[in-house]
Amino acid sequence: MSQINILWVDDEIESLKSQILFLENKGYKVAALTNGYDALEFLKEQMVDVVLLDESMPGITGLETLGKIKEIDQQIPVVMITKNEAENVMDEAIGSQITDYLIKPVNPNQVLLSLKKIIDNKRLIAERTTTAYQQEFRSLFMALNSNQDHREWMDLYKKLVYWEMEMSKSNSPEMMEVFNTQKAEANTEFAKFISRNYSSWVHPKAKGTDVPVMSHTLFSEKILPALDEEASNFFILIDNLRYDQWKAILPIFLESFRLLEEDTFYSILPTSTQYSRNAIFAGMMPVDIEQKFPVQWKNDDEEGGKNLYEEEFFAAQLARHRKDIRFSYTKVINHSDGQHLLNNVHNLMDYQLNIIVYNFVDMLSHARTEMEVLKELANDEASYRSITASWFEHSPLHQALKRIADKKINLIIATDHGSVRVKTPVKVIGDKQTTTNLRYKHGRNLNYDPKEVLAFRDPKEAGLPKPNVNSSYIFARGDGYLCYPNNYNYFVNYYRNTFQHGGISLEEMIVPVARLVSK
Repeated sequence: MSQINILWVDDEIESLKSQILFLENKGYKVAALTNGYDALEFLKEQMVDVVLLDESMPGITGLETLGKIKEIDQQIPVVMITKNEAENVMDEAIGSQITDYLIKPVNPNQVLLSLKKIIDNKRLIAERTTTAYQQEFRSLFMALNSNQDHREWMDLYKKLVYWEMEMSKSNSPEMMEVFNTQKAEANTEFAKFISRNYSSWVHPKAKGTDVPVMSHTLFSEKILPALDEEASNFFILIDNLRYDQWKAILPIFLESFRLLEEDTFYSILPTSTQYSRNAIFAGMMPVDIEQKFPVQWKNDDEEGGKNLYEEEFFAAQLARHRKDIRFSYTKVINHSDGQHLLNNVHNLMDYQLNIIVYNFVDMLSHARTEMEVLKELANDEASYRSITASWFEHSPLHQALKRIADKKINLIIATDHGSVRVKTPVKVIGDKQTTTNLRYKHGRNLNYDPKEVLAFRDPKEAGLPKPNVNSSYIFARGDGYLCYPNNYNYFVNYYRNTFQHGGISLEEMIVPVARLVSK
């Protein structure tokens, strides 16, 4: 690493000779000046990595110097070292984007620590993250090979997301490769776990059977009990929001709200909007929705919108629970809808519960498949998280929430399903009526390798409708995607590395639900 150049500006620089010598012995090159004017001229001529700046100097003050330094180079980190403990000076320094603020007298190690935070922060974090993951690797491996229950799988997935997000900061391709191998192994074991247990979750043998919260029980188990009679309640469903994407946008929520509870639940199969979101609002499995609402329910092969009756389904669910709740329902599928929400959000405060369905992330996932520019912008999980966070920060949804954040708000955030980046093609043969989704297929004459999919020859086992006598469902596991033999190579290459949903993976099935309140 090249030598780090420090500029130390203090009218009492002579008294700091020992401190400067300490830094030089640590390998830093230190230039010392006594006033702001000379410092500004120096910065115009010389490359400097960090400025150490006194506040109380004759002529031009430290704060005035700071402002002019930012005009020369906005990126130079500036550490203010001063005797001045006045709060207004601290506030002004922070407002002027000071990097750190130290109160005199300082010992040499305080200055050294500040420099390390600024210069070596990323490297030190990367080294520590790599070491910590290596230590955690064995315990994660042991967990994968133990007989985990549904809670332990949720905990394991949260740990994997934590390490994935930490590793993405570390810039260590070798360790990221090790992690990706471990995550793939986790998805292999998770698919086996779902294969063994899913039917018993859908059809528990007895009351009190240990079943996770799933799409169709989300409202009764998580949302209705969390409603606050003293506050305006908002349930926001962001379509296709993975747990790691939730963690990426959470800091933006925390600027205006306080996190009370963060949890996960299981999306039903198929992990697609038509099934999982209708199940959330109806409070029923799809087979029961079809029986109770035969006109409103549309199967995959039927024409018409598949999620047009969520408001009606939810009203019926409230009636079943004998809940007399005055609610509003808003669906945002484009920017115009978002602007309408932003302009109308204060009017929603009159309702006991406001449901907002926001479709952007799902549209991003589908558009990424078809648009080369989006493939470049969101080419892996880390960039997909980044683009989701950037969208949310500038979205009408975020602006609307900021407008009402000063009111008494009870905010519940959830999703219907996640998505997974597909890499491994799986060949399937079906007739013309077979569905086109890449992560699940539903039809009459499906031919497939049973080792590569989870199959339900009787859809009712999975709580799913049976449009035809011979109807069956198959679900891709892990990072697999289902392709027909016709134009096989074209479709394999076209869809490889795209984000898809409908099948069995940790990313698709274990999804976030969180509760926040106004600060």
